[in-house]
Amino acid sequence: MRLARILAPRVTASAHCDLPCGVYDPAQARIEAESVKMICEKYQANTDPEFRTRAILIKEQRAELVKHHLWVLWTDYFKPPHFEKYPHLHQLFNEATKLAGAAGAKGATDPAKADELLQKIEEISKIFWETKQG
Repeated sequence: MRLARILAPRVTASAHCDLPCGVYDPAQARIEAESVKMICEKYQANTDPEFRTRAILIKEQRAELVKHHLWVLWTDYFKPPHFEKYPHLHQLFNEATKLAGAAGAKGATDPAKADELLQKIEEISKIFWETKQG
């Protein structure tokens, strides 16, 4: 009993995410999505097959990073109270990750598809920053 009291924590901390705030930011996904869009634009403006092959490879890598950053926010930052307050948040993340994937910007070379992705990331970002206020 005495040992339990000695080893018991003196201070208890709590956080709504894995670490105290400051480590999550939708800007990471946005920056990668902006890269995807720029690559699509450069791809459309260039007819060199080698350039286009490299552009597609890099665009697909960046799109994977977008998905990664979105998944980290979805699974590590946002918690049940956020999903209760913003009931469309799961759907929003689902749509955004699909737009980053093979059916979206990863599988397309149309800058408009990347714009759709950027719009979804902006919606997520607005909610994210609202949650940081409270």
